Amino acid sequence: MVIRVSGSADAVVVGGGTIGAWCAWFLERAGLDRVVLLEAGTLGSGASSRAAGMVRAQGGTEHAVRLGMWSRDFYAGQQAELGIDSGFVAQGYVMPCFTDTEVAAARERIAMQQSVGLEVRWLEPGEVDELNPAMAPGLTLGASYAPGDGYIDPPRNVLAYTAALFTSGVEVYERTEFTGLTTSGGRVTGVQTSAGAVDSPLVVLTGGPQLAAVGRAAGVRIPAGGARHQVVVTEAHPDLAPERLPMVFDLASGIYWRPEEGGMLWGMSNPEEQPGVATEFDSSYFASMRERVAELVPVTASLGLRKSWAATIDYTPDHLPILGPAIGADGPIDGVTVVAAGGHGMMWGPAVSRAAADLALTGKTDVVDTTDLGLDRFDEQGLSRLAPDPIALPFPERT
Repeated sequence: MVIRVSGSADAVVVGGGTIGAWCAWFLERAGLDRVVLLEAGTLGSGASSRAAGMVRAQGGTEHAVRLGMWSRDFYAGQQAELGIDSGFVAQGYVMPCFTDTEVAAARERIAMQQSVGLEVRWLEPGEVDELNPAMAPGLTLGASYAPGDGYIDPPRNVLAYTAALFTSGVEVYERTEFTGLTTSGGRVTGVQTSAGAVDSPLVVLTGGPQLAAVGRAAGVRIPAGGARHQVVVTEAHPDLAPERLPMVFDLASGIYWRPEEGGMLWGMSNPEEQPGVATEFDSSYFASMRERVAELVPVTASLGLRKSWAATIDYTPDHLPILGPAIGADGPIDGVTVVAAGGHGMMWGPAVSRAAADLALTGKTDVVDTTDLGLDRFDEQGLSRLAPDPIALPFPERT
C-alpha cells in the first residue's frame, strides 16, 4: 500500500541516508513541529549501510578537521543523548609516511591540525612499529597519529538514526520519490513527490551518490557524483587482535584498514575507474591491491576473506562537503539547502547534518565556516576554486 504524503510541513528533507536522517533529527530537535523525511528506497539502503565506518579528524584542511572533530564527539556522546549509539570505538589512527615528501607534508598537516585543537602527534619510525605490531617493521619514515580517531558500525548507525527519527517524531516516508520543487517568486513553497505534494518553506536536498539526480529534479545543477568503493574483511587471526592493529591509512595507495571481528577490514577505490553507479565487486583490482596490503601487513597474505562487498559512494570534485543554498537557472532558491558529505558520510555526517540544519533555520552555523562550501564555488564545468582535501580516497576530480 502506498502511503500518501500531504499537508504542510515546517521542513522537508530529501534522502534517508546518514546525512538526511541526522539532518531531519536536528531540525526536529530545534523545535519544528512537523519535519518530513522522504526516502526513495528504505532508510539506510544506500551507501550508509555498506560503509566501512571510518571516523577521523585528521583531515587535510581546517574544514575537514573541524567536521571530523565535531562528528567524533557526537558519536562518542550518543549513548548519553539517545540511549543508543553507532558503536563508536576510539581505536587510534596512523597515517604512515614512506617518502621525505610525505614526511614534510605530514609535519605541516600536524601543525595545522594542532592549531585547530586536534590531539595529534608525530610518531618516529620505531614508535610506529611499536604501536602497530601487525604491520611489517622498518617500512616507514614515521607517521602522524591521532589517538581519538576511530570507527563506527555502519548498520548500527542506521539503527541509531532510525530510532532517533521515530522517537523524535520526524515523519518518515519510505519508497517515496522526490520529483520536484514548488516555488513562487524565487522562494520554495513545497515539494512534489511520487506520493503527493507537501507545502513547506524549508527544503533540504541530500542524496549521496544520487544527489545530482535529486538536483536535476529540483532544477539545480549539483556537481556531485558516485564511484565504486570496495571493502573486504579477512579471516580472524591472533596477529590482527585490536590491540595490535590501530587504524591505518596508506595515502599513496588509498588503502585503509581497521580491526573487524578478529580479522582486518580494509577498503579501496580505483582512481582510474570511470564514475558511476557500481555495486559489483572488481576482483582484478582487489587482487592488485591485495599485494600492497600483504606487503604492509604480512599475515594477510595467508588469510582468506570472510566478507567482501562494493558500494557506490558519493564524491565532490574537491573532496569537500557542499553546504549552501540551492542555485537554480534564475539564481538562488530561497529556503532550499543543498548538502553533500563529499564521500565522507560516516566521518563528517553528523557535523555536516547539523550545519545543514542550522543553515536551513538561520542561515549560519558555528559547526564550521561554510562561506566557501556552497555551490557557487564550482564553475560551469563543475570545477571547484578550492584546492582539494589531500587526505581523501582517490576520488575522481570530475563528475
